[in-house]
Amino acid sequence: MSSNPLGEHEIIRIIQSRLTPMPDMPVPFGDDVSAISLGTQTAVLKTDMLVGKTDVPMGMSLFAVARKAIVMNVSDLASKGVVPTAVLAAIGLPKALATKEAVTEIAEGLNAGAREYGAYVIGGDTNETSDLIISISVFGTTLNNPTLRSGAKVGDILAVTGLFGKSAAGLRLLLRDCQAPEEMRKKLVDAVYNPKARLCEGLALCGGYVSASIDSSDGLAWSIHELSQQSGVGFLLDRLPVAVEAEEFAIQNGLDPAELVLYGGEEYELVLTVTPSRWVEAQARVQAVGGCLIPIGKATSTQQVRLDLDGKEVPVVARGWEHFKRQA
Repeated sequence: MSSNPLGEHEIIRIIQSRLTPMPDMPVPFGDDVSAISLGTQTAVLKTDMLVGKTDVPMGMSLFAVARKAIVMNVSDLASKGVVPTAVLAAIGLPKALATKEAVTEIAEGLNAGAREYGAYVIGGDTNETSDLIISISVFGTTLNNPTLRSGAKVGDILAVTGLFGKSAAGLRLLLRDCQAPEEMRKKLVDAVYNPKARLCEGLALCGGYVSASIDSSDGLAWSIHELSQQSGVGFLLDRLPVAVEAEEFAIQNGLDPAELVLYGGEEYELVLTVTPSRWVEAQARVQAVGGCLIPIGKATSTQQVRLDLDGKEVPVVARGWEHFKRQA
């Protein structure tokens, strides 16, 4: 057997190539969620696993960990414009965490995360493991077709539902690689400990306002490349959606703000494309639910992802978080 482990994406590709696709799947392999048709409705399912060693940063409470496990899954439903309804939670606990206090904190975090987005935890499983594992499955239904990654057309506006870079900066602080003033530190670390899923924004845009959509948890650059590959278009970015705190943090620590924005990951924003004729209405719908829709570029016929820096176009590398590898 090879001593070099495969990356997560190659592992998924191999597994999918050995599976028999269900006829008439509403969502093909390789998108944010899975789905089956229920006559007039579509049932949408998502499962994602949180593991202590790879997904839990230093100092994060068990309540926040359990809540994040829910947010990770809800964010993917948000990118499809689907309301989460029910949650199953499979929990693996090492003996050190098999205490009343720890289990209570996890249960409260699961419940808080589910109720925050209108869902309920209805069951699950527990087991003894060598590391903390919280594997969540979320179920929802929709009357609309879920928004896929593959619908972007040349000329569509590329947009995001928020600013980027705070999670990457916060993680650097937790790893003690960098420093920041106390007030800034609190905001950046909070972005890591308490992520938000953009469910209201995703629901506001369902029904034909968005041509393609993806959750950004693997990083902005990687997400844009996924939309490019699945839709058969390229993208030219004319701005970077950098958070003020991330930009100040980068300057203070001698870092490149673009690195934090493009390759940080764990942002849970939506990255999507909108037909120009529907842009004004789409932006207004998101603002009506208290969110924002920020244009950052356009879809192009050349299937490359590039960034316009003062009139000079530079390539945006397809790099982001990938399990079994440090970087994709």
